[in-house]
Amino acid sequence: MAIGTVGIVGAGLMGSGIAEISARSGLLTHVVEADERSIGGARKRIQRSLDRGRSTGKLSDEEVEQILGRIGFSTDTEDLAPCDIVVEAIAERLPDKVALFERLDRITRDDVILATNTSSLPIIEIARATRRPERVVGTHFFNPPPVMKLLELVRSIATSEDTMAEARGFGERLGKRIIVAQDRGGFIVNLLLIPFLTHAVRLYESGFATREDIDEGMRLGCGHPMGPLQLLDYIGLDTALFVCEALYEEYANADYAPPPLLRRMVAAGWLGQKSGKGFYEYPEKAAAVTR
Repeated sequence: MAIGTVGIVGAGLMGSGIAEISARSGLLTHVVEADERSIGGARKRIQRSLDRGRSTGKLSDEEVEQILGRIGFSTDTEDLAPCDIVVEAIAERLPDKVALFERLDRITRDDVILATNTSSLPIIEIARATRRPERVVGTHFFNPPPVMKLLELVRSIATSEDTMAEARGFGERLGKRIIVAQDRGGFIVNLLLIPFLTHAVRLYESGFATREDIDEGMRLGCGHPMGPLQLLDYIGLDTALFVCEALYEEYANADYAPPPLLRRMVAAGWLGQKSGKGFYEYPEKAAAVTR
């Protein structure tokens, strides 16, 4: 099936980024959010991103207008009926995703691919909520989608070869480098990344080293673009905690268990960059949150 129209459900940081790259790739893109306020936030994020491309000369004024013209917004999932693929990018709560996929299964054509942007939840648990589990696939984009080149495709035991081939073609059209993972918690990237992050938190928690030395050690010693504690702030400590809990539930391996400090910081509302405080402080973000 040739994919010409894309649906996105959820227009937070990930959803709005996926919508942007879809429209930049020449695809008509329908974005569904819960309310007009959320739609307004998504519009602003996409506009800011495109304005950065325009200011650096990567996009012309005409190209920006064409991209924006390919994106439509709605609060009604029924508007996704014409789409050839629908990518779900809502919060990482399995019951919510299952309920959404039940609705999408009723709304869309039988040949439409239903994709979930989960980073840790089992694809088959979401797929079984539909009458076409063979057309359900994991599409794990990385933040921010317009910048990060990787797309992790995840196949459940029910996903068909045709679905994988079409999803790969879709990802390649978006300019992504594709890797394929089986439907196991964490897939490839988070299965390797989370133990690294949890060990960094435990080092800091125990007083073994300062936050700066932990991060500098990995940046300058291993060539990482940012250290593990900086990365946790960027990901969001609440998101990291959720992924840790999901992986620990699946594998019962202490490497994935959330460190006590991570739990306490999330309980305190210290979620990283988005809240203005995490392992580091972000005064400008904090001011924006309190306004």
